[in-house]
Amino acid sequence: MKLITFYLPQFHEIPENNTAWGKGFTEWVNVKKAKPLFWGHNQPRKPLHNNYYNLLDEDVMEWQMGLAKRAGIYGFCFYHYWFGGRMVLEKPVQMLLNNKNINFHYCFSWANEPWTKTWHGAGGEKEILIPQNYGGEEEWKAHYHYFRPFFLDKRYIKENNCPVLLIYRLRNISRFNDMLRYWNACAKEDGFSGIFIVSMDTWRDHADKSCWVNASVDFEPNKSRGEAMRSVSFLKPKKIKSVFWNRFAVSSISYQKVNQQMIQRPHGKNQFRTVFVDFDDSPRRGERAVITRGSSPRSFGKCLRRSIELSRTEGNTYLFINAWNEWGEGNYLEPDERYGFAYLNQVKKVLKRRGI
Repeated sequence: MKLITFYLPQFHEIPENNTAWGKGFTEWVNVKKAKPLFWGHNQPRKPLHNNYYNLLDEDVMEWQMGLAKRAGIYGFCFYHYWFGGRMVLEKPVQMLLNNKNINFHYCFSWANEPWTKTWHGAGGEKEILIPQNYGGEEEWKAHYHYFRPFFLDKRYIKENNCPVLLIYRLRNISRFNDMLRYWNACAKEDGFSGIFIVSMDTWRDHADKSCWVNASVDFEPNKSRGEAMRSVSFLKPKKIKSVFWNRFAVSSISYQKVNQQMIQRPHGKNQFRTVFVDFDDSPRRGERAVITRGSSPRSFGKCLRRSIELSRTEGNTYLFINAWNEWGEGNYLEPDERYGFAYLNQVKKVLKRRGI
């Protein structure tokens, strides 16, 4: 069983964020300014020993991947941002490519949405900072040319001699079949058997019917949370004006219920499951946040163990974890002041028990 964790590279400055939010903006800005919205709300989240790292420091990723490897995690899945040849947040993975001393697997998830302020924590309507344009063959060639040195890296995750590439919203790409056909031809010229395309399955977007799509992965808790929003188990936010903190002042849902929904959903071959650590995006969205209640290292470990058992039965060797470092969503395996290394220890414990 190969555990792959999603990885957010937004912990260093980039010109686009400095222009939109002011000099010095990184994900840590949202994390540090978070405030508890009700009694007992676990905010702000603080990394262990105040380790507000900068991903442009060369030793940070060595530390991260060392932690992950010791816990038994197989690899990181880096979010990749590409806008018609323009890239953002690309420096950390480029540093990884150049640092051959790090022996750890990785792959990409193309987050193919427009770059918006809402994604970074702004309230109200989305303000598009960089639009997403997919173009034609010339654009696809340039994009594959960027991927090429990573695909050729022996550390890049491959399935049956095919580099693994996740795409967040495949249906947003009007000619995705043509694009994937072109990329497969390019990959074969480089000695691969093609590209192993994984469509990310959310509650409102999924594409697995194309002959060029090899697999799907649940993007949790987004998928199950979206489905739960339409059910009675979801607690709608109440408009209250009070000095008293109240956990019903924000949208919340039980961590256990979301996990039960995830576990009960049948999966087949190459339909990969995802386990999530926690979810609380109040650092980004304030009172418009969605928060899961009841996450703990023990409850996470229980879901991880069951998901591994089911994945084995379903004939799948990949299981994804959301996430390694989504601090702005309260969704991370990295050690913090409250739980220390407890979540990583659960990963190690579960894998040891399962003989993995």
